[in-house]
Amino acid sequence: MLKLLVIIVTAALASGCQTAEYGLTTSSTPVAVTGPAASAIAGDLASRLAEQIGPAGTTTLKMKKDSSDFAAALEAALKGWGYTVFTDGNVGKGVKPFEIAYSVDGLDGQVLAQLSTPSIVLGRAYAATAAGATPTSPLSIIQRN
Repeated sequence: MLKLLVIIVTAALASGCQTAEYGLTTSSTPVAVTGPAASAIAGDLASRLAEQIGPAGTTTLKMKKDSSDFAAALEAALKGWGYTVFTDGNVGKGVKPFEIAYSVDGLDGQVLAQLSTPSIVLGRAYAATAAGATPTSPLSIIQRN
């Protein structure tokens, strides 16, 4: 009788560990955003970042050197907002820059773009075309402590 009870309890616990065959997936595909779409997405994210981190005259930004069209468009957009942007790692003495990271992924025919600093993360989905890109979701803002 005790063996039967142990088998039933073990089977009940093990059944809770099974996963569905058609569960949610969290994978996304890196996508190359080029031309007008890269400029539109970078411009939108740069303007939203400017709203969150303060005036350009007092803020220096540092981002990883990258040769992608999106990286160039993001750097140009941030400079267009008046920020000093360093990509080579040579920041002047006494200057404490905001580190910026970004990601651009594709999912279900949309482009998911994210821009982050140590204190804030901005994200949005876009529909990219040859003529540009338009937001397809509200702006997501996560503030970190």
